[in-house]
Amino acid sequence: MLKAHYRPPWADTSIIGVAGSSGSGKTSLALAVIRELNLPWVIILSMDAFYKPLTPEQSALAFQNKYDFDAPDAIDFDALVEKLQDIKAGKRAEIPIYSFQKHAREKETQKIYSPHVLVLEGIFALYDQRVLDMLDLKVFAEADADVCLSRRILRDVQSRGRDIQGCIAQWFAFVKPNFTRYVLPQRDVADIIVPRGIENLVAISMLSDRIKKTLAIKSAAHQQQLARLGNQAQADMPLVNVEVLAQTPQVVGINTLLLSGRVSREDFIFYVDRLAALLVEKAVAGVPGSKVDVVTPQGTEYAGYGMPRVSAVTILRGGSVLETGLKRVIPDCQIGRLLIQTNYRTAEPELHYCRLAESVGEDGAVLLLDAQASSGGAAVMAVQVLVDHGVKEERIVFVALTAGRIGIGRLVSGFPRVKVVVARLVEDDEERWLENKYLGC
Repeated sequence: MLKAHYRPPWADTSIIGVAGSSGSGKTSLALAVIRELNLPWVIILSMDAFYKPLTPEQSALAFQNKYDFDAPDAIDFDALVEKLQDIKAGKRAEIPIYSFQKHAREKETQKIYSPHVLVLEGIFALYDQRVLDMLDLKVFAEADADVCLSRRILRDVQSRGRDIQGCIAQWFAFVKPNFTRYVLPQRDVADIIVPRGIENLVAISMLSDRIKKTLAIKSAAHQQQLARLGNQAQADMPLVNVEVLAQTPQVVGINTLLLSGRVSREDFIFYVDRLAALLVEKAVAGVPGSKVDVVTPQGTEYAGYGMPRVSAVTILRGGSVLETGLKRVIPDCQIGRLLIQTNYRTAEPELHYCRLAESVGEDGAVLLLDAQASSGGAAVMAVQVLVDHGVKEERIVFVALTAGRIGIGRLVSGFPRVKVVVARLVEDDEERWLENKYLGC
């Protein structure tokens, strides 16, 4: 089967650059815009994270307020460009964390993944041509020099452990001359110049409207992609790599009880767990392991088999009904979480939460769990998330209790190497009900 093209809504992230003098209110402006939007897919990336690591000599100068942090040479533009390219491509990016108290990078990093819009703020956000080429909107924040100085003193004393004398010395030695030399020229390349920062409600409204239009365009494009995948997934298309549980008397009997509506909730949970265990056993049956020879307590040799490392990712909340059955088969299985909810206005799946193990890309197989797959949109998006985090497509096994043919067809059209294991194929328009009965709400 030919692979159909699919791009999630966070691919080709729109990046907005906000530059301006130190203390001009860049961060406050970006935060005000995000508060105005009140959406989870717009985030701020501060260029302060990309200060270069200092040598011992430079660090000593920094603690004496004699190191120039306000010149372009202090910024690791190569690392910044690399991370922006990753984010633009829809990949996960590891962002350094810089400590101004230590004048050094922390060992930990901050992970950025799946923003639809990213606001890059810093005094040199519009300085490097490579960064400018990736920006969709260029903003320059203006403020009076005396206001900038007072804001900088308050920030550095309260948040960065500096003293007032050192702040003033840095201002006149580095900040003020570098503003004229390096920062002010960026004003000429800006698309929008914003005076008065967060007091400028008109500018905040303009930026918010621009971002809303960008998100609307991305949403419409994503819906078109899902519709195209649905058109390709006709009801009579062959379902490659899709396995339905053998309809043995046990499986048919369990489904009969679940569908009858006459079993208690306790019995319903018991039989769903039993069916989930059968699904997991089927899903991991073909995962390769390794030969292991052991000596039994009785002293005999046994040609054994080492169990492959398998992890799981639950699509919340439906996938959680499969976890008990999963644990019965693989007790030590690591479980990640994805929250993908369908927008009731647009019928578009939206990624709200992502929590995966660091080693997920190294596992022999990753089971992607959901109770029901109707349209297949959430399954397609979830597989894309795993691929973005380094999981090879052929190592992903989508596991569901029920699925519609067109929904599964949509998934295998976009990702033909993904294996699918389901207990029962149902009508494509069947509403979700299993998790409600299982969870009691």
